Formats: sequence, C-alpha cells, structure tokens
Amino acid sequence: MEPTGTIVFNTVGRAQYGFDIFTFNLNQSPITDSTPDHRLTDGISVNLNAQFVDDEDQSIVFISERSGSPRIYLTRPGKPKPEQLPFAPNSLFHDRPIIKSHRLYFISAHEQPDQLFKSWSALYSAELHGKRDILRLSPPGFVDYSPAISKSGKFVAVASYGSRSWEGDFRELKTDIVVFPASDPSNRFVVCQRGGWPTWSGDSIIYFHRQADDGWWSIFRTEFPENPNEFPEFPVRVTPPGLHCFTPAAFHDGKRIAVATRRRGKNYRHIEIFDLESKVFQPVTELLNPSFHHYNPFVSPDSKYIGYHRFRGESAQGESTIPNLDPVMSPIKDLRMLRLNGAFPSFSPDGNLLAFNPGLDAKGGVIVVKSDGSKRWTLIKGRTAFYNSWSPTEKHVIYTSIGPIFGSAKTTVQIARITFDPSHLNGDGEEIPCDVKILTREDTGNNAFPSCSHDGKSLVFRSGRSGHKNLYIIDAVNGEFHGGIRRLTDGPWIDTMPCWSPKGDLIAFSSNMHNPDVEAFSIYVIKPDGSDLRRIYVAGREGSSDVDREKINHVCFSHDGEWLLFTCNIGGNTAEPVALPNQFQPYGDLYVVRLDGSGLRRLTWSGYENGTPAWHPGVSSIWAVCAWEMRHAPLTLECKALLKAI
Repeated sequence: MEPTGTIVFNTVGRAQYGFDIFTFNLNQSPITDSTPDHRLTDGISVNLNAQFVDDEDQSIVFISERSGSPRIYLTRPGKPKPEQLPFAPNSLFHDRPIIKSHRLYFISAHEQPDQLFKSWSALYSAELHGKRDILRLSPPGFVDYSPAISKSGKFVAVASYGSRSWEGDFRELKTDIVVFPASDPSNRFVVCQRGGWPTWSGDSIIYFHRQADDGWWSIFRTEFPENPNEFPEFPVRVTPPGLHCFTPAAFHDGKRIAVATRRRGKNYRHIEIFDLESKVFQPVTELLNPSFHHYNPFVSPDSKYIGYHRFRGESAQGESTIPNLDPVMSPIKDLRMLRLNGAFPSFSPDGNLLAFNPGLDAKGGVIVVKSDGSKRWTLIKGRTAFYNSWSPTEKHVIYTSIGPIFGSAKTTVQIARITFDPSHLNGDGEEIPCDVKILTREDTGNNAFPSCSHDGKSLVFRSGRSGHKNLYIIDAVNGEFHGGIRRLTDGPWIDTMPCWSPKGDLIAFSSNMHNPDVEAFSIYVIKPDGSDLRRIYVAGREGSSDVDREKINHVCFSHDGEWLLFTCNIGGNTAEPVALPNQFQPYGDLYVVRLDGSGLRRLTWSGYENGTPAWHPGVSSIWAVCAWEMRHAPLTLECKALLKAI
C-alpha cells in the first residue's frame, strides 16, 4: 500500500518568494527611483530564472510554479496567458530553460541517480516543433546545473558535478565548467575546475562565478580554444575584491557583463553592469527598487534590455502573494500536499483546522487556520512560540514551545498547554482569548518540541535540563508539577523533535547518538517505556559508508503508523545554492519510508528548504486544491465530482 492522506509543510522564506520577471531598458537615462522596470509575468505564483528568446522582442522562457511544481513557460507581448512548453512528464522540478534555434534546453530532476547523496539534476533538451521528444544531454550518472548556449548555438556549457557523489558542499558547489558541442553531448571537455553559472560571450569566452581565495565571490573568465586540448591553466579574475559578484550574464558585444552583487554594508542583492575595459560598475536595480533583492540577470540578444526576477511586492496583481496554503504537486496519487505560509503545522483531531507558527523567530504566537486556507486566527500573540502538537482527543487544546527556537541546553524554553474556546473561531484575523498553562519548570533549561500521545494523557518532549538534549515524558494536563517527569533517553548527544505514533506504541525522533561529535541526525524509534530503542536505516543502508552523513529531521508518522515522513539531505543539491534567495542547510526535501526502512520515496524537489511537515489521514483541504485547479489547470475528476455534488 502506498501512503495516503494530506501532508502540509513549510518552505523556509517562501513568503518572500512571490517572484515575477522584470526587464529594464538600458537606453533609459538617467536611472532614478522613479524610473520603472517592466514586468513580463502575470503575478501568479512564483516566476523565476528567465532568458530572452532569440529574435523575439520581450519574449521570455521562464520557470513558474503555477502548476504546483516548477515547470517551463513561454510568454510573449500581448499574450494573456503564458504557454507551457515541453517538460519531462514525471518531473516535479525544472530549471534554467533556454531556447536556441527552436530547441529548448533545461534542467530536470526526474531520473533517480544510482545512489543516495547524489543530485537528481541533469540537462535535457526538446524540439519545440515536431515530436518534442525529451533527450538527456548529461551522460548517465552525471549531475549538471545551469546550462548556457554559445551565441551561434554550437556549444553548450554547464556547471557539472560529474559522476561524483555529493560531498556535502553547499555554499559553493565543487562543480567544474564543462563544454560540449550541441551536436555531440558525449564529447565533453572540462574547461575549468571550480566554477559555476557559466555564460557565453560569443563562441569562445566563458564567464563564471566562484569564491576567490580572499573570500569574495567573483567573476572569472576563461576561453574555449579552437583546439579543446589546449585549455588555459588558470582562469582570469574579472571583478575586484571588496564585493560579492555572482550569476553573471554576458553581453554579446564582449564589453560588459551583468552580475548580481552584494556589497559590504548593503542589505540587498542588486543587479549591476560591469564594464570589462574601464572596470567600472554601473548600478541598475538599486536605483529602481532599493529595498528588494534582485536575482539572476539575463541580457537580450541586442543588448538593449536587462532582465531579472525579484519579489513583486505585497500589493501585486494576480493571486494573493502570500496565501495561507498553496497546493504542491505530489508524486503519489492519493497523497495530497500543501505548502503552508508558516512553520510547524499540526492538525486538529478532525482535520478541519491547523495550528502553526508564523515564523521561526517571530513573536507571532500560534496561528490557527482553516484547513482550506480561508480563515486564520491568533493565539498568544506577542510571544515567541514554535513546534505545535494538537491534542488528538481535545479540539480546543494545543501544546507548543515558548521561548527562542535556537538556544543552548540551558536557554529557558518552556512547554505550554494552550486552551481556547472553539466558539470564538467565527471571524477572521482575530486574536482569540486563551488560557496558557506552563507544564515545565523555569529553571530546567531548554524544553521544546512537544508531541501528545494518542490518548491525550502524556507528552514527550526534548529537554536540556541535564546539560544534554534528551527526551522526557510528562503528564499532558499537569506537566511535571503534579504528574512528575520520566526520562526516556539518556546520553551526551542530541535527541530532538519526537513524534508519538497514532497507535501509541512508538515514539520516533531525530538523534546523533551514533556520532555525537557531528550534527548528522538519523531516525530512531523507541517504545514509551524506554525499551526497544533502534535506528531506522533508510533504504536498508546499514553498514554503508555514507550512512552517518544523513541529516534527518522533522519526523512524523502516517495515520496507520506504517510510514515515516521526514526532511533530509540525501538528494544533495537540486540547483546552485548561490543563485537562490536563501542558502540554508540542505536537509530540505521531504521523503517517506516504511517503518522498517524500505520503500523510500521522495516527495519534493526544490532549490529551497522544505520541512516541518504534518500528516493527516483525510483530504479536508480539498477545497483549497479545487480552488487552485479552477484557476490554473483542468479540474481533476475528484474536484468535478465534489463541485457537482454541491
């Protein structure tokens, strides 16, 4: 049996990812804060990583998440809706599309690699006319990112990880710049080691970014010679130290490059043009939109326009910039997936409500939202709370952690029982009165991550009271004040984020007890009486040399107790992290596995960090899904039947 139900999860920073593609006419002068940039996308979902289409003024090919996963679209001036282009049918991730000579090039992550800890990303192409067959250009087992096509279309450059297993690098991937003829993808040449995000100037000069020895991200230049066996030994650094420069886009006049910069003392990433002869930077987006980040520039073939994507702002047209719930495409037929604008969701017993926290460090208290995303309310506003557990037996009781989320074992964090009157859930956006009962002693340090037992009588949580973060059990009503406290695990390591099984027979948690010297966490399960502690080896990898590299967190059970859902780093990196809004630790994709470690399935592919999932057996969020499908895609049979019934 495959897993079923509804999974709600968080993507870190997603509230600021309401991106659209913008362009700016470089002939406009002078540039001031009143000079407008021009939006080319329609304000729906997230739109990013565009390129101009040759010989088509202001036409772009880009990535959009409007279908529930990143797919490829083409938009032209005067067209009301973007056109979806060929994509790999089984892929839930596409990136960096380019159209050259009526052929589409793109990154996809639909073919599973031959081992864990290896990225799924590879380069593919398809004809825009005719059969549109998808052709893999990366050799089997090779990992490629960020393609670029030379001016004539003869050559393709990629940032390649080769056939190596991911080594854990994240801020700067250990990719090489690789070139091959478009007509012969197997004839690959390593032009330069240690480089990313290539861009062509003509057919022979390639610019790319890397972190220089002095610590500054900089743009480097290398040449692809007529005789590929005579590569230059060292690339030439182009941009100076003192500022970070990345994701270059070359002008075909050979005189300039557009780069994203991050200057010392500045809070935002901006697009600038660097003159290769005078070595002078020309600011562009800081003058237009000083308080927005701008990402991944691209240049029109005639060098008149520069493009980029950025946050479109709170008052944009189109759908809500920050919806409460956003449907995500699922690779499993009967498993619904929703992205939450918040963290640490927990379902009410009937599945009609969700409790969550608005941010990882915000004093936003606990938010309660209808599971169709339509209304929301606030509990304990003005207090920092994180990681919620709704009582399985009481629809008006939520447990949470109150205090700073990132703290030492001795930092004061307390477990709280929140009780409210459900009759107050009538309006929208209101602060709901509630009773807050602290269940842990103030002098016991860092008490967090509560999970309520199936019968509603006990709580398991993590505490640093001994100087180490281990698991404890207390009474769910009286806490440790009258009901006492029982230690569940004991050792000089970190046990965290426990989850009680729906049957009440097991507690799953993350721990580094197998190697306390590193923060590499694995899944463990234990019985509530402290017996039968065991480690879950994902995909049966017991004894594997890479098993202690996994970073597994946010573990929770399916409703039948047969599956475990978690977030993990075993898929490596899906895209070049430096090109993304936030560069967090890469344990950011969701997986499920059976309780015995078999049946591993990947649920998300993203350049972002996904995590803090909750799993409910029902599909009470069907209304959110149907509303989304009515706006953006043909209705599913399930939605059609439901709408007909009403």
